[in-house]
Amino acid sequence: MSHAGPHAASARPSTGDERGADGPPTWRDVVAAYVGLTKPRVIELLLLTTVPVMFYAARGVPDLSTVVWTVLGGTFSAGSASVFNCVYDRDIDEQMRRTRRRALPRHIVSPRAALVFGAVLGVLSTVILWVGVNTLSAVLSVTAIAFYVFVYTMLLKRRTTQNIVWGGIAGCFPTLIGWTAVTGSLAWTPVVLFMVVFFWTPPHTWALALRYREDYRNVDVPMLPVVKPAAEVGRQVVVYSWVMVATSLLLWPVAGTSLVYPVAAAVLGAVFLVEAHRMWGRAKRFDALSEINPMRLFHASNLYLSLLFVAVALDPLLG
Repeated sequence: MSHAGPHAASARPSTGDERGADGPPTWRDVVAAYVGLTKPRVIELLLLTTVPVMFYAARGVPDLSTVVWTVLGGTFSAGSASVFNCVYDRDIDEQMRRTRRRALPRHIVSPRAALVFGAVLGVLSTVILWVGVNTLSAVLSVTAIAFYVFVYTMLLKRRTTQNIVWGGIAGCFPTLIGWTAVTGSLAWTPVVLFMVVFFWTPPHTWALALRYREDYRNVDVPMLPVVKPAAEVGRQVVVYSWVMVATSLLLWPVAGTSLVYPVAAAVLGAVFLVEAHRMWGRAKRFDALSEINPMRLFHASNLYLSLLFVAVALDPLLG
């Protein structure tokens, strides 16, 4: 499949003003645009896999200042990676329904300004984690940024259906950062949680990509739903979902949790598997996306990961 380069934006001529008839952007528009470049919803999800791990690492409530510095550094780190992603992908973002309202396609922020913004966030995140937390957490943060930008965004996304399988590794680093922020070292417990997020990412992302497969097809990005039938996407979602649930239960013997965590993981996993199998069943029977309803699984995956990590935080408090 060919690589959609920067010239691809010419396939959809820009009017130069995606903002409508409201005139030039106000300062509020500009601030909102810069915030939007950091993808706040992604940051929320990443922090939700960081802070609970800190509770488990501390076997209770972690030091508040450590939590504050880790959250601040993690927010800037994730924001930096997202900004660089938006800059590199601005050509295809302008053509996709899901992304054409972002700041760069709307020309509210220039690519150069966005690059500077992303670099500043990256430097701030590194300094904050290095000074306020520890060196290992800072190094892991820089590694996550580099992996997301250079490996996922620039190398894999436009070239292979395995783009989010391996590119998704960047989103697994918060589990390691949360643990090292408290302990100063790595262990098997955060590695297991790292793998949970790793196997969670494909079902989560493929459900969304199935919903917007025409967008990805139009810009020549080979997401799995673009190159494979919906039924095959559903099958692979089910496979990854089973491995994800099995990995989540592995935390019980590896970390020596109480029964609070495995009970929650088993119940949440069962619900997730039911949703994954339902989507697969619908994909085998129907062609229309309205019948397959992949966004049901997408939203369920967000809820699953959130509640699973809440269980991680509660286990040492209630167990």
